[in-house]
Amino acid sequence: MPKRLTVTQIKQILATDPSVLNLGALAGDPRAGVQKLLDSHYSRQDKAAREKERWQEFRQYEQECWDSGYRKVAGLDEAGRGPLAGPVVAAAVILPSRFYLPGMKDSKQLNAKQRREYAAIIKKEAVAWAVGTASVAEIDTLNILRASLLAMERAWKRLAAAPDILLVDGKIPLPQTQVPQQPIVAGDAKAACIAAASIIAKTHRDKIMDRYARHYPQYGFERHAGYPTREHRNTLQQIGPCPLHRRTFLSFLARPDDGVLFAPSAE
Repeated sequence: MPKRLTVTQIKQILATDPSVLNLGALAGDPRAGVQKLLDSHYSRQDKAAREKERWQEFRQYEQECWDSGYRKVAGLDEAGRGPLAGPVVAAAVILPSRFYLPGMKDSKQLNAKQRREYAAIIKKEAVAWAVGTASVAEIDTLNILRASLLAMERAWKRLAAAPDILLVDGKIPLPQTQVPQQPIVAGDAKAACIAAASIIAKTHRDKIMDRYARHYPQYGFERHAGYPTREHRNTLQQIGPCPLHRRTFLSFLARPDDGVLFAPSAE
């Protein structure tokens, strides 16, 4: 190794194999560029260490299941309880024990690009994953809660590997399910397998709504995915609903302040 590396060379080595460098010796290098590179290197190390700690906590629910003898732990979550239009979509995901995806969080904390990237990795590395849906007609007939539970039941039953236990996002267990299950309030923020399911469910539903947007372009489903945005509510006020709209969600009231129609809570 040359006695004195250039700043550019040090940067390249830090990015590829920092173990070949004597970081202690570099700490005494008087060049400001070298010190800046070292600060960035140690900052990345600290960030990586914190992420590993977070990940251990993120997999704690699964670890407890493994310690209890359950091998295939499936996380379940849904997307689409709140929209005025379109189906509710659920996903079930079983992650391998050594799965590690830095930065993966609840789908609501990620942007669309991140969700797509993480979804591709999850699908590739998962022991098994599957989706289930409940239609607009089922939502209107059953109510949104029961339809969401139905979609989750359909999702886990489609898994290629039969789960030993289900970790379900929310406080309500799936009805008439013989497989052991554990509801977890805000589970998508607490358990990695549920967060993975939230990402799969969200990206899958977004694709569905993008397809619907081509059939009903006037509603802008590709932008709001059926959620009650101001744009969506204004469109409904102007032209009314289409077959994708949930009739039980369209009990609109007029706001006295702006005259825009709104939907009641979908929870």
